[in-house]
Amino acid sequence: MSDGLERSVKVSLLKEPVVRRLCEVLDQSSNKGWRKLGEIVGNDRRFKVSPDDMEMCSLKVLQPEGSPSRTLLKLMGERGCTTGHLMDYLQTVGNAEALQCLKPPALQILVQPQSVAILSGHNLRLSCYAVGKSPVQYQWFKGKDEVHNSTSPDLMISPVSLRDTGFYICRVNCGDAFEFSQWAQVDVLNTNMPCGQSYQSAGGRLKLVIQPKLQRLQVGENLQLECGAVGRPIPRYQWHRNGVPIPKATKRKLVIPHAMQEQHGRYRCEISSSTERLWTNEVDVVIDDIYAIGGGPSDFLLNSIPEQLYATDKVALLIGNLSYQNHPQLKAPMVDVYELTNLLRQLNFQVVSLLDLTESEMRNAVDEFLLLLHKGVYGLLYYAGHGYENYGNSFMVPVDAPNPYRSANCLCVQSILKLMQEKETGLNVFLLDMCRKRNVHDESTPNIVLRVTANIVFGYATCQDAEAFELSSTGFTNGVFVKFLKKRLLDDEKITVLLDRVAEDMGQFDATKGKQALEIRSSLSERRALTDPILPGNSPNMAHTLSRHWAKAHELPESMCLDFDCGAQIKLGFAAEFSNVLVIYTHIIKKPEDMSLCQAHVTDFSQDVDVDPKEMNRETPEETGVYFLSSSLPQHCLYTRVGALQKLKEELAFTLCLQGTFVSMDDDTVHWTKTINIGKPLIARLDLHRHVRRNSCLQTCLMPHSPSHSPCHSPCHSPCHSPGPEHRLHIIPGPYQVQDYARLSPQHHYLDVYEPLQGAVGGSGESYYENVSQPQYDPAYVSAEKLSSSSSRMSIPIETTDDISELQTVFINSLQLQQQ
Repeated sequence: MSDGLERSVKVSLLKEPVVRRLCEVLDQSSNKGWRKLGEIVGNDRRFKVSPDDMEMCSLKVLQPEGSPSRTLLKLMGERGCTTGHLMDYLQTVGNAEALQCLKPPALQILVQPQSVAILSGHNLRLSCYAVGKSPVQYQWFKGKDEVHNSTSPDLMISPVSLRDTGFYICRVNCGDAFEFSQWAQVDVLNTNMPCGQSYQSAGGRLKLVIQPKLQRLQVGENLQLECGAVGRPIPRYQWHRNGVPIPKATKRKLVIPHAMQEQHGRYRCEISSSTERLWTNEVDVVIDDIYAIGGGPSDFLLNSIPEQLYATDKVALLIGNLSYQNHPQLKAPMVDVYELTNLLRQLNFQVVSLLDLTESEMRNAVDEFLLLLHKGVYGLLYYAGHGYENYGNSFMVPVDAPNPYRSANCLCVQSILKLMQEKETGLNVFLLDMCRKRNVHDESTPNIVLRVTANIVFGYATCQDAEAFELSSTGFTNGVFVKFLKKRLLDDEKITVLLDRVAEDMGQFDATKGKQALEIRSSLSERRALTDPILPGNSPNMAHTLSRHWAKAHELPESMCLDFDCGAQIKLGFAAEFSNVLVIYTHIIKKPEDMSLCQAHVTDFSQDVDVDPKEMNRETPEETGVYFLSSSLPQHCLYTRVGALQKLKEELAFTLCLQGTFVSMDDDTVHWTKTINIGKPLIARLDLHRHVRRNSCLQTCLMPHSPSHSPCHSPCHSPCHSPGPEHRLHIIPGPYQVQDYARLSPQHHYLDVYEPLQGAVGGSGESYYENVSQPQYDPAYVSAEKLSSSSSRMSIPIETTDDISELQTVFINSLQLQQQ
């Protein structure tokens, strides 16, 4: 195993046999054992072990089977210590026997092939990567049969067809040693979906491609329903009838031989993976009794089935503003946008999620969103950040809004809604997670006349002239609104009914009772739900063109393997945390035998994008500021977070640097570089950085002081002033004191779990202890100036071009393959 791979593994991820052997050696050693190791680690500020920690380790000898070494290693692992650090410490201790426990085996498989469901006609790739003390050879098998010409780490089948369905395994040889990979199941689906709509554009997420169809049978005939989804890992299926799971109905195809009348009803299938859940459309199955006279029960059933409402498409724009230049910083918008993105994608929405947009970027993003709307589309816009409301009109505040600001610097929600209505959309949903306090320094009185339509739903996180709150804590947490919304969003309910239930849930929350209450405004007369199916309208070509334009915001660069003259091979992979946040990871998959050290990193990024030089090329995603993708990104890599892609004016180019030392060169370091150009990834393709785009400022803010009257934002504007503090109110809910510093300024408030958060524009945040379980994150990965977090694995989907997380166990009989 190369040093770059071996040393980057966290101590907490060491396999149990290795830990057991290492603890035995350290526990039994006297002068070179766990106590000496703890003293050395205690002098390292990164993983400092205190005297109290050492005392706790020492007390383990009083317990049956207790191990001081195991306790010490656990503490080190929790604080981010890697095997590389541990080996350095053991080298200093001089414990050669303990060091030997960490030596890699002669052959080890690092990347296992993953099961996948894929459309016929697309390209299949299964990957298996291993390292050993000598060159490694590969051979792929399908079942018990060799796959011809398949002796490389990647098994490529292009294009894949139905005959390629089956189970695959890879045998890896290294000298006399050999290992078999895990089994990977390949399920090939045949559908009429155009090849251009590849599941790969979704980065391995589940994509529903086969919907069940309405069935009308006679008693005794076989009932057959089929659905299907593509994605990686391969999905699981569970059929339901009338909302109740059908026992043992866990395959893509549901077959009920000799169906009887009591098996009529409404059927749908739940499709899931380890991180996602999708639902098919609900379809009616009518079973006629051939002996019935005249109009029987089946005719009544058909006549009683309500008309199915549907969308011609579903699109969503989610904006979370948190890093304000002139106003208090926020936390929750990042978490809220991320979680809502993944929930809406499960409802088949095309979602673009963006963080920290300036005024022009927000206007251009909304303009792109409006282009997607046409007759019958369900459009959803969610905004989290600072905001205010004047004279019944709501305003969203960009991150570059000056202090003070007014309507000229903000986006008017009602102006956007008016433009949406002109598109004859089927449903318009606005979810506004912001304050609605009045801005006394903005005296504009807009006159926006909305059409009388029955398709508008507003979900305000708080009531008029009130504030919206965050729950501030030492880890990531949602705003109060999304905390309860995310529990209901997938429910198959009319959207207003769903929001009513969220309002009831929020009303029971002691922390904000009497301070924040969800307000719902609606003109919806039909039972429109976010779960409604998608049926393309009369202009499928136009809809497809518009959808492809929106899909540009999801296009990731292809992962690539780069060969260097020295014989090393580096793999570059990419993942999307948000539509304007890219994660780049480098992975050493091959190094020359005579190279003692091999390291690769990326550098030289454009100044347009947001890349912190101090947080580049780190051993864990959390160290780079990527807090949500730990469970899905590959291990043993160096990670770099590239934010603010919407500002990218040219194609994104950077340098990949390789440095190594050779045994024959007296440890002199040699450098190689390659220039990498990955085009415009994700949202960068839409060029939101432009200052003027199709008069978007005119479109989305027809206000008296808006850019429509002063498109250049001339500095001759008369000065305005931000709202200031008005009064303070102290209340005590239960045993905990909550200090409410109400302001006229539209601030997005915090409920701080541990200590008050200092707010700008006069006043402190609120203090409240929420006795509710929240995801906890290890603050060791984040500096004090940033969000405290840890590497707790979150089961939420991501976009990635190279997802190599561990494969779910495949339940088939093991194959006994003989070494050739």
